This record gives sequence, C-alpha cells and structure tokens, in this order.
Amino acid sequence: MSARERHILGLSGGRDSAALAVFMRQTQPQLPIEYFFTDTGKELPEVYDFLDRLEGFLGCRIVRLNPDRDFDFWLAEYGHFLPSPKTRWCTRQLKLRPLERWLRDDLENGTVVNSYVAIRADEPAREGYQSTHPNMHVHLPLKEAGIDRAGVVDILRDADVGEPAYYSWRSRSGCTFCFFQQKIEWVRLSRQHPAAFEEAKAYEKNAKEHGSPFTWSQGESLDELAQPDRVASIEAEYEKRRLRFLARRVKNPLSALTVQDDEESYSDSAESACIICHK
Repeated sequence: MSARERHILGLSGGRDSAALAVFMRQTQPQLPIEYFFTDTGKELPEVYDFLDRLEGFLGCRIVRLNPDRDFDFWLAEYGHFLPSPKTRWCTRQLKLRPLERWLRDDLENGTVVNSYVAIRADEPAREGYQSTHPNMHVHLPLKEAGIDRAGVVDILRDADVGEPAYYSWRSRSGCTFCFFQQKIEWVRLSRQHPAAFEEAKAYEKNAKEHGSPFTWSQGESLDELAQPDRVASIEAEYEKRRLRFLARRVKNPLSALTVQDDEESYSDSAESACIICHK
C-alpha cells in the first residue's frame, strides 16, 4: 500500500457503523483501518460502554476525536440558540469540524483518504459524509454487499458484539439531548438519565432567556413535555402508532429484528437525522 493512503471508518456509537467495523475487520483484515469516534462530550453513557466492547472485538484502539471547542462554547457563539433540524451547528462544529482538522494536513499533502461509511442496502436515498476535497474517497461497503438492517443485526450478533444498551429505550445514537429524538424518547431519557434530562432543560431555559425560539422537542418545552398528563398522552399516542405499524408490517419469521429494532421505521424523523451522528 502506498504511504500516501489512509483508511478511516467513523463510529457513531450506533449499530450500523459498528456492524460496518465488524464487517471490514472480517472481510478485509489486511486494511490498516483507523477507527474513530468524534466525542461531543454529551453522549449517552451507553455509547462509551459499547465502544469499549467494540474495541475488544477489533483488537485496536478507537481514536477519540475531541472538539477543540465544546458545546457550551459553540452555544454562546450561536447566540445561545439551540441547534435544530434546520440549524445543525452541533453536527457541523462538534462532529465534522474535528474530523476535518484530523485529516486536513494529509489531504493537503496529497494523501488519499478512503472513508468507509455505514449506509445500508435498504437506504437507497441516503448519502454519507461527502467531502469536497478530491483526495477523499467515500466507500459504502454495506450497501455494495447488499446488507440491510436485519443483516446488520445478524453481523453484530454473530460476532458476539451485540448492540448498545440504549436500544432498549431509544431508536438511535447521538447526544443525550439530540433534537431528533421522538417525544417518547425524551420521556424515556427523563427516566433513564434524569440528570441529563435536567441538563437539557437548563440549556432550553438559557436559550429562552437569550431570545431563542427553539425548544429541543418541536412545539413544546421539556418542562411542558414532562408534565404527568402530557407524559401519559405521549405514551398513549406512541402505543397507537406502534400498533398501527405492526399491523401493516409484513411478518417474516426469519427476521432477526425485534419490535424495538423496528422502532426506527415509525420514527417521525428517521429519514432526516444526521448520518454522522446516528449510524
């Protein structure tokens, strides 16, 4: 291999990127892949536990890329406006910027960087991280191999890596207060990690005091969302949506997916979530 070539694979703490890492380790062990995780400092604790377990399988260290400026710095830079689906400064500043800093010198010096992105075969409309630099080459091994979501689950199970523990209550990875969470997931966050939920509420209050029109969850504040009557309403609506989905789903007795795995399919934000955070 040329000395002027690198192979990188970003891990989000989610199942798809983990399955891609296992797949590449099994099918192309000769490649000196650099596995990395861009740590915002606001990740779920289950994410860190899962990354440690994945390191054991890979037999190498997952490089932690830490932003040179933290969430609070960028929150102030953006006028204390919370990030939102239309203004994803968290992804830009806490995920993409550290990655670009990590690769910049090599790319500018002529090194070809091969980036392996976890887009599945059942995601024809989704795109991975696209660099404008001509020396960055993006590869989609799962898509090319015809591996879908059930295949991803199989890969992790067969390698005895398993899945992140947060899948028992949340449909995808990301920061504790990711604005792409469903309302039911905010309710669950308040129970699973009450301190993180309170921190999210404090950020929301701070944003409001600075004139921000955004709340973490569309249409209501976390204070409003956490009221007992509202929690009961959210849970009831979620259950109705879940049952409607299950009634429409074609049952496949050979599928490795569980009801919890299917939750991504009836999330109201599944198609718009940031790939670099949630794969």
